[in-house]
Amino acid sequence: MTSLDRELELRLSSRVLACPLQSKWSTFQLVNEFGSGEPYAGLAFTATDSEGIKYSGHLDITGTATITNHSAGPVAVLLNQPYEGSEKNYVFLQERPHYPLKITELQVRAEQTRYLNQNSTRTRTNPAQACADEFLQVEVRHLVKYVSHLPPEVYRHYPHSPNRARTMGEHGKLGVALMPLKHTVLEVRPLRALRPMLSTDPEFCALNLYQLALMATLSYCPFGQQPDGHPVKTTTVTFPIQPSVGNWFGDALAKSDELWRVDAAQKQAFYPLYEDVPYSKRLEIVPFDPGLYEVNKLKQDGDQEHPAKIHFLDDRTLGSDATDTQAFITHNDELILIAVRGTYELLADGLRDADAFQVPFEDTDSKVHRGFYESAQTAYEFVVKYLEKFYAGQKLIICGHSLGGAVAVLLSEMLRRRPGFDYTLQLYTYGAPRAGDAKFVEGAKDLVHHRIVNHNDPVPSVPGTWMDTKADVFGTGLALTFVNVPLGLSVFFAGITNWTGEPYDHHGSLRHFMPVEFERGKKSAILWEPGCDTITQHAACSLAIQQKNGLPHRPPLLAQIFQAGNHLMAGGYVPACWAVLLRWRQAHEDKRSRVTDLEFNWVANSLARITTQLREIERGIPARSEAYARTQENNIRALGLEKSRIAITVDRLKRVREERVTAHALYGSLLEQPEQLKANVARWLAHPENKVKDPFAMAPEDPEGDALTASIYGHTIGAPHTLDIDSIC
Repeated sequence: MTSLDRELELRLSSRVLACPLQSKWSTFQLVNEFGSGEPYAGLAFTATDSEGIKYSGHLDITGTATITNHSAGPVAVLLNQPYEGSEKNYVFLQERPHYPLKITELQVRAEQTRYLNQNSTRTRTNPAQACADEFLQVEVRHLVKYVSHLPPEVYRHYPHSPNRARTMGEHGKLGVALMPLKHTVLEVRPLRALRPMLSTDPEFCALNLYQLALMATLSYCPFGQQPDGHPVKTTTVTFPIQPSVGNWFGDALAKSDELWRVDAAQKQAFYPLYEDVPYSKRLEIVPFDPGLYEVNKLKQDGDQEHPAKIHFLDDRTLGSDATDTQAFITHNDELILIAVRGTYELLADGLRDADAFQVPFEDTDSKVHRGFYESAQTAYEFVVKYLEKFYAGQKLIICGHSLGGAVAVLLSEMLRRRPGFDYTLQLYTYGAPRAGDAKFVEGAKDLVHHRIVNHNDPVPSVPGTWMDTKADVFGTGLALTFVNVPLGLSVFFAGITNWTGEPYDHHGSLRHFMPVEFERGKKSAILWEPGCDTITQHAACSLAIQQKNGLPHRPPLLAQIFQAGNHLMAGGYVPACWAVLLRWRQAHEDKRSRVTDLEFNWVANSLARITTQLREIERGIPARSEAYARTQENNIRALGLEKSRIAITVDRLKRVREERVTAHALYGSLLEQPEQLKANVARWLAHPENKVKDPFAMAPEDPEGDALTASIYGHTIGAPHTLDIDSIC
């Protein structure tokens, strides 16, 4: 029989089941989880019988085909037809110079199907089972030749037996083995993945605030690749460690598992907002296949590439040249995500934090923190290598916490200034210390940077003036100041007092998360943009306003200066950002402002009291003596400046009170696909953790009746009150 005759017979037999005398036949059908074979209509297949004879054909409009006149025993079916369409993303993935992917038509079809179960678990029943002699659940990887770029397998209720393929020897190595004289239905798992929703618009949005807080926390985790040695001596790698960067993007999300743990010690579940996307649009971890990619081969030795080396920076193995910098990077066709780790190892990171000698930045007359800059240079080299392989016009989204935030600021500005490139990038930092001087901040004014400070976190107030020196001038105790607070307490306190100015300045648009405590233990929290040092540098607003029996409530000095929980991510920033997202969402639905009248009055009156006390201090300085007044000229100027800043802060809060929360302020560019956004938000809200009545995530209820004269901790709003500001400044 000629190949043309066999092709004709296959086409005819795909419509009518035929069983030629003294021959074997097998029929099969590919279906989705809803029982339809239409998504796979027309696909080309090849089959190999136990004697090594090959057959080929196409699936009909129901996804069905028949293999006739094959030898006794199983027949292995393969659908390895390369994608030959014109969709831009698939063509690019096939042709990109680094790690081109073997995209098949089957993969593209499976990416267009959807899960029956919203949680992506395999189905237990399928309408197509009714006409099946045998029903199997398969994945794309079971039906194609190259699988290193495809997701790991998930549990199946109806797996095929590997013993069938073994009986075929060499001929059963590829494909799914079908039994003869049977009609087999193959349910193909949808090729989908989860990815954290992120807005690519540069404007601040509550979604990115929360999502990037989780990604910044994830940067503290290991990459989690197994084996973890270099070079990799196996032909495959896995990512079994949870939580780890590799497990997130190379395993769990690729299988559509909803993850929530970004910290090994994390107890409370904080789920990202996920979107279900075609697998090829996930945030990618590159494949590892020494048989397919020359750069993966063991003979490359030190130059061998593998996922951990491509996506993860950890330079602790470089000996004396190490900067103890850690970061991860991943991408899809829309964005490149970069997360930089913060202070982690006490000695190494503490010394780097404290190495505040100023050095020139990028051949400019601006100066930056030497320790942070050395880390940023290491991160820059790592990121540029990645961009040279995978940048294709995507937008860059960068985040970092603590030291990682300061490094991320410098890294972002270095990327923005990279000769010959014009990256569109946005930066979110959490609890970041200052990284450069006023000239640096001015030169980087076009860098989109949203800077978040949580309540009493003191780390954003360093480095202080005392740190503008070489690291060897001060001892280990001072170097570890904001790692080991009691050891360097007095020096740290000097670092956060900023009345007379200092060589370092903050970059970015500040948003401050501030808890608000009312009477009888009622509380709420606001995210706002204050402009006065009373709030942003000293956490004095919360200390000044919290009253007990008419007097300021002051915690012990150590707790006042360093509230560790406010600086941590999993226990501080992540819950705060989660609360903001929930509260803003509710305010948007109710068409309300993100700050209530009650909260505005509470803050405005408290700031008014502080302003009065600043005036009293100003008046008191000349009254002591003319000589003393001359020594206090800088303080007098600083106090006057602070009074004007408080006025600006109150005005800002007044405008916030009058503004309604917009959908764009919530979700940014995700509004472009409203139906998908609605479904994804609904799935996120369905988690029980997001239904908890957390006061920080809710607007406070205004008391009825005498709201304007309601007492806060025994103090009537607007009434005079004495505050000992001396202990703050």
